[in-house]
Amino acid sequence: MRVFLEDGEVPLGNNATESTLRGFCIGKHNWRLIDTIRGAKSSAIIYSITETANANGLKVYDYVEHLLTEIPKHEDDTDFSFLDDLLPWSPNLPERCRKSNKYEVK
Repeated sequence: MRVFLEDGEVPLGNNATESTLRGFCIGKHNWRLIDTIRGAKSSAIIYSITETANANGLKVYDYVEHLLTEIPKHEDDTDFSFLDDLLPWSPNLPERCRKSNKYEVK
């Protein structure tokens, strides 16, 4: 109780944490089909990309579609600097990848 009394920023419940983990727990039923190390690594990469995109205010489907469209265009490149423009926090991402903030003051 002392922690809650000393720091007003500490939440009394764990609802935010449970909400964040809900999608992960629902997905684990589907992950039983992943029975190889390579499959597990691939799933971890996809999960990391989608959660990072979501945390950065992107539309996950549009962002992944953008990645899958742009990365093959650079298949023969030896310079990987183009990846900087594809990061979820890049200001160079197309507007269609960003969630609209209806409360944004213009």
